[in-house]
Amino acid sequence: MSPPDLGSRPQPWFVRRRSGVGYRPLAWQGWAIAGVLVAAAVVALLVVHTSTARIVLVLALVAVYNAVGWRLSGPRPDPGDAAEEAPTVAVRKPVERTPEQLEVMARLRAEASMPPRRSPSGDDAIAVEGLTKRFGERTALDDVSFSVGWGEVFGFLGPNGAGKTTTVRTLGTLIAPTAGSAVVAGIPLTPKNAVAIRGRIAIMPEAPGLYPRLTVAENLEFFAGLYGLSDVRPRIEQALATVNLVDRAGDPCNSLSKGLRQRVAIARALLSDPRVLFLDEPTSGLDPVASREVHELIGALRERGVTIVLTTHRLEEAERMCDRVAILNTTLRTVGRPDELRERLFARSLAVTTVAPLDAPERVFAGIPGVEGWHPDDDGGYELTVSDPRAAAPALTRALVAAGADVISISERRRSLEDVYLELIDEDVEARRP
Repeated sequence: MSPPDLGSRPQPWFVRRRSGVGYRPLAWQGWAIAGVLVAAAVVALLVVHTSTARIVLVLALVAVYNAVGWRLSGPRPDPGDAAEEAPTVAVRKPVERTPEQLEVMARLRAEASMPPRRSPSGDDAIAVEGLTKRFGERTALDDVSFSVGWGEVFGFLGPNGAGKTTTVRTLGTLIAPTAGSAVVAGIPLTPKNAVAIRGRIAIMPEAPGLYPRLTVAENLEFFAGLYGLSDVRPRIEQALATVNLVDRAGDPCNSLSKGLRQRVAIARALLSDPRVLFLDEPTSGLDPVASREVHELIGALRERGVTIVLTTHRLEEAERMCDRVAILNTTLRTVGRPDELRERLFARSLAVTTVAPLDAPERVFAGIPGVEGWHPDDDGGYELTVSDPRAAAPALTRALVAAGADVISISERRRSLEDVYLELIDEDVEARRP
């Protein structure tokens, strides 16, 4: 037996729960009825002092609520139908757009079908010159200049408050620069070009910003509507396939782990098929397994030719993922490939470990070709600065054996991106300012 027809009422007041038993309010009238019954239950508990009577009254009120819900409810949603139709766009009131906006969106959709993943002319995806941003008396960015090539993964490193997120928000047209110029996705950064730039880029903030009670597909459907996208269903299916979440399309976002929510946020950013993707701390708070999944996804996007600008506090992540990195602290301290930065800041060296300290290390090391200097290290061994480790290592081995030393190891000491970062920050008075 089904609930009776509700006649001319625009929508049911209650709806059966998709899982479990009972009813939940759907319209304001349903919420009002639920509120009255809750208030009655509170009054009954305060007035009646017998436990048995309290239980009977509460059960009676629950029965009344379910009876009213059954009487004034619509049909129960079919989970199978919901999962099947999850990517379908709900009917919305059309957004009124000017002819100029419609022309820009039509051009962008046409260009998105044939995105120039790598510019044949060698032009940069992003070119920044003298970018400056001030908030009142505080300077967040000061005369920053850099470029990012098409299909490159470019990393921003720096302490908290260094201006990384401000740079992303400025290039993403969310805030206007105080001074300087930039070209983003081949378009000059001006207020007039903001709509065109947003059609070619996507930004994933550190907080995913998803609606927890909506399903994965409903979230993507909602944001696709905000983007004004056409052919929404195939776009959603492709985005979910890219992040391997097709099977979770019908799951509410509040039921997902943080790692899965990050993947949903990346799928949302991919809906518009961006040429430039800004990722702000994409692995923040994730466990190693979830972080590895995000890294693999970034690698797959790189293979597709998507230009990625990545801000992160994880130096090992930047060294593994990024083609080049920029170390930022209000001003740009340095930019380059991680190996270039190591060679630029640190001399090449060999680490020598012996069973016992040498009696006269200065005499042993002085005559070896290619050795430019030496000093004891913190592990009880020696670090030798050399011009060419491969050429110096054989001569060093022979000299140590001739001196009667028991050699445990001779290896090239490789500096990490963390060493580069700490070296620059240690020299930066502004970064140490409390």
